[in-house]
Amino acid sequence: MKNRTLGRDGLVSSALGLGCMGMSDLYGPANEQDGIATIHAALEAGITLLDTGDFYGMGHNEMLIRDALREAGSKRDNALISVKFGAMRDAGGNWVGMDNRPAAVKNFLAYTLRRLGTDHIDIYRPARLDPNVPIEETVGAIAEEVKAGRVRHIGLSEVGAETLRRAHAVHPIADLQIEYSLISRGIEKDILPTCRELGIGITAYGVLSRGLISGHWDPSRQLAANDFRSTNPRFSGDNLKHNLSLIDVLRAVAADKQATPAQVAIAWVLAQGSDIVPLVGARRPERLAESLGALKLTLTTQDLARIEEAIPADAAAGDRYAAYAMAHLDSEK
Repeated sequence: MKNRTLGRDGLVSSALGLGCMGMSDLYGPANEQDGIATIHAALEAGITLLDTGDFYGMGHNEMLIRDALREAGSKRDNALISVKFGAMRDAGGNWVGMDNRPAAVKNFLAYTLRRLGTDHIDIYRPARLDPNVPIEETVGAIAEEVKAGRVRHIGLSEVGAETLRRAHAVHPIADLQIEYSLISRGIEKDILPTCRELGIGITAYGVLSRGLISGHWDPSRQLAANDFRSTNPRFSGDNLKHNLSLIDVLRAVAADKQATPAQVAIAWVLAQGSDIVPLVGARRPERLAESLGALKLTLTTQDLARIEEAIPADAAAGDRYAAYAMAHLDSEK
């Protein structure tokens, strides 16, 4: 497993990270033992970065990671645990707002430490910008936890260039977690250059656009009621038909490389810079094994040009989230 550096404070991560959300929530039914087996396989393959949120399954995902680490007999320091906080939900799983107040930061962190069974979080970040709380106050509260040893590094998620600058002025930001894929390239205009200017790494989620460009998506697939992709504009009607047609070039490149479309899509993100760590959202060991194959794949300059000619930056049809969720993205303003 190759490593990549995030930020300027010495945070070293595996070149691929594992996004654990789908093991507990939001992508329809999930099998807990499959999730644990996938985490074990990731650790065995040398993946160190495990990404979660305290609101994924209302704490279930953190406890799943705790159990997986215990069962694997892994030393805590062999894993980098990244946690998002601030998104609030009710007993029905509905989203009821953001809370990034300093007092809330300390409260959320205390519960997370207990659920994970650890004394520190490697990267702690607000899931979204709270419009009612200045980012300086939120980052300042996390910085206090860094001084106390309960947090090692501070990250952000889905914020724009101005917010990045304001936050970084309070405390060094290790990484920005944000959606980045062949069909979600909005960060390239302002956000990515700002991160590079400030020395902030990128942990890229949605590198397969939630399965859309994986090569495995069946257009006739019926989504479960609790699968949030059912509300995602890119997965509906003519948008879905158009977006699935975009991966024809990935299939062609994959055939030439004896690879899969998913591996080509992940390799494309890896090729965008050594300061970018793709998060793969595998829920089963076999899907993880496929994603790991991207690390062995080298895309030439000609390959990259061929892909980007067929899939320009604005090729996707439909927003990447439903309107109510887009409204909470500081990165889209």
